[in-house]
Amino acid sequence: MITVHKSCRIFSGLLALLCAALPAMAAEEYVYDAVHSSVSFKARHLDISWIHGRFNEVDGKFSINREDASKSSFQLTIKADSVDTANPARDEHLRQPDYFDTKQFPTIEFQSTKVKAIEGGFEVTGNFTMHGTTKEITFKLMGGKQIESRGVRRVGFSTELRLKRSDFGFDKNAIGPIGDEAIVIIDCEGMSK
Repeated sequence: MITVHKSCRIFSGLLALLCAALPAMAAEEYVYDAVHSSVSFKARHLDISWIHGRFNEVDGKFSINREDASKSSFQLTIKADSVDTANPARDEHLRQPDYFDTKQFPTIEFQSTKVKAIEGGFEVTGNFTMHGTTKEITFKLMGGKQIESRGVRRVGFSTELRLKRSDFGFDKNAIGPIGDEAIVIIDCEGMSK
């Protein structure tokens, strides 16, 4: 006859073996959905109004581990020459060496190095590279709700970044009537791979 104490040990052992045999929950893999996402910005003009713009060519991917946020990662690549302020002459000027210098620095990139869960999303730290200069930045990426639409798993996030152009090697003499600080607004929807 097996005593209750011994049967509990046998049950616990079987449960441990079963759990060990189960695969760890895989990270959710997503790619940037350019149709339902945007990267836009605004900067002060003469300190009295805002100039708005966007980047039309953006790519990215991210991996979300909901059990261990530190195993999550986020990556975004922007084609600098896709800048669009609804003014072709200004856009061409923004592509020149005193601004984005898109021939020498064709992309603006972000790669996360640290992710932690916070209420309503994630706190993300990583390397942001623009105009040939890389800086570590930290921001709150809000969202993360997952849905399924037409057989495709989707998730969405949003954030705002405040960046100083002078921190990224833009010609300080070119700041002039345009403020040094730009606000970058990212609304990103991802689709499962």
